[in-house]
Amino acid sequence: MPNTPALIGKGISGLFANVNVSSKQKQLAEKLMNAVGPCVWVDDESDIDTVTAVSGSGPAYFFLFIEAMRDAAREMGLSDETANALVYQTAVGAAELAISSEEDVAELRRKVTSPGGTTEKALRVFEEGRLREIVERALKAARNRSIELANEFGSNE
Repeated sequence: MPNTPALIGKGISGLFANVNVSSKQKQLAEKLMNAVGPCVWVDDESDIDTVTAVSGSGPAYFFLFIEAMRDAAREMGLSDETANALVYQTAVGAAELAISSEEDVAELRRKVTSPGGTTEKALRVFEEGRLREIVERALKAARNRSIELANEFGSNE
């Protein structure tokens, strides 16, 4: 399943093939899907539900966070143009840094977080609001809905 950034060639697709699919067929499927972005293969068909929760629905999660940051920046007095420029480029830059760095994103986050600084204060608010737990619950809800939809519309077993 590709995600919506595939529209600009920046998507990612999760693929599964059972034992009846030849390596040539797998290569063809991957070649086709690589036209819209990279692919990841999962070993179990049920993992496609998790792929859907993480990357199929994932762009909407990032859009929500970007929207929230943009709206907060506007609320604090920045113009629409300035808020959009800051938030969009910060999102792109952070994603590209995470992709290109050999360091884990947790370490990248720690490096940005000065003790007693502004970032630490903001991150504390996220942690107190249980952002991690909210994200986990949201992903599980999306995965569970994917399973429900597969059952409702029938699986290919």
